[in-house]
Amino acid sequence: MDSVDNGPPGRREVGIPVGRQVKVGTVTISWLILIAAGLLEIVWAIALKNADGFTRLWPSVIGIGAALLSFVLLSLALKNLPVGTAYAVWVGVGAVGVAVVGMLFLHEEVSLLRLTFLALITIGIVGLRVVEG
Repeated sequence: MDSVDNGPPGRREVGIPVGRQVKVGTVTISWLILIAAGLLEIVWAIALKNADGFTRLWPSVIGIGAALLSFVLLSLALKNLPVGTAYAVWVGVGAVGVAVVGMLFLHEEVSLLRLTFLALITIGIVGLRVVEG
């Protein structure tokens, strides 16, 4: 693995290779792109639910289009974010979002246990954002 020059001599960490340092503003934009990609996960999942096995044209088109755009945005975010963190956040935002939309608008079951586990996923997403800076 490559090392990162992280300040004082002798202190190096595994991660972004030396010479590929990323500016703070770029990382912030990457996080915003990643969140947008996660939100598109919600769109494509709900659209595909409404596509009824790809038998309905517009929900199918919206679902496939949103999925492709979500992948593109994820790939852009991965230029500046660690893949493990970015993928976990992307999936987590989509999973929590789809579950919440399902409960609010699709009459899916709402239970204390379900809400607790969704809260745990959300805590994990926020925690990953905090530790990655």
